[in-house]
Amino acid sequence: MFFKKIKSFFAIILVATFIMPQTIFAYSDKIIAGGESIGIEINSKGILVSGFYKIDNKYPGIDAGINKGDMIIKADGDDVNSIDEFIEKIKNSNQKSIKITYKRNKKEYDTNLMLINENNTIKTGLYVKDTITGIGTLSFIDPNTKLYGALGHEITDNSSEVKVDIKDGKIYESNVTSIEKSIRGEPGAKKARTDNTNIFGNINENTTSGIFGKYIDNIKENNLYDVASYKDIKLGEAKIITVLNGNEKKEYSINILKVNNDENDNKNILFEVTDKDLISKTGGIVQGMSGSPIVQGNYIVGAVTNVVVNNPKRGYGILITTMLKEAEN
Repeated sequence: MFFKKIKSFFAIILVATFIMPQTIFAYSDKIIAGGESIGIEINSKGILVSGFYKIDNKYPGIDAGINKGDMIIKADGDDVNSIDEFIEKIKNSNQKSIKITYKRNKKEYDTNLMLINENNTIKTGLYVKDTITGIGTLSFIDPNTKLYGALGHEITDNSSEVKVDIKDGKIYESNVTSIEKSIRGEPGAKKARTDNTNIFGNINENTTSGIFGKYIDNIKENNLYDVASYKDIKLGEAKIITVLNGNEKKEYSINILKVNNDENDNKNILFEVTDKDLISKTGGIVQGMSGSPIVQGNYIVGAVTNVVVNNPKRGYGILITTMLKEAEN
């Protein structure tokens, strides 16, 4: 009888284990809404090709089959993670050509890049970068895990519009100094003065849902909101939190027009700016506002991601739950 009970007990354990969900998200029920302007710096995982230049009527990079947005990850078989390392490998080569490995769409390719000596300077014909900087807006901080999310979309290289694979990065102090207003067909932008020595957090991920990492600065838990699920979001009045001057956060009124729950999209919430003060200062949504939290009552529901270019009073936002799940990956 005792043996039968033990078998029954193990059967219950096995069944319970089998039916448990495979993924359990541990983000908090209440999180801190952001809104702060942040400076952003990411270091790429390799060297990003941002363009080409002609040498002696040749384009060595194009001739080697390289495209804008490709990431050079090796030179003569050795890893290169910075421009300085790439230059050192060129100096130590035969200075006529160098074998490089580059990544494109997650696949690796090998090629030989011709090097040209012009006026005793070895040139590659490549414009490259290993660091990208900019400004954006902090979306949230989870007070329990200290994980944060910002932007609501990926960081791409401006010249190629390719998402950048990152090695590491940081967010830091940013003070808005002026606003270039949006007009129909031309998105405006926040202008800011940054201090990259006053670091707020590190960057571990650059994804289509935003940038994520650990927040290391002091946290003030006086701006807590309940995390909204898709069913909690209502059409109608809501607010965005953002900075238009210095580091002063303010709420501005919007009207939510449509919502969808596609977790593979960062345009889940279509909204229209109704706040007269915001419209007069910015014309609507501007660059640098990406990541501004969207709140509705006691809920944080999402974050601003895009402006509707032909109608800058309208914008899109991503669901906050999508960002929180990505922050935990």
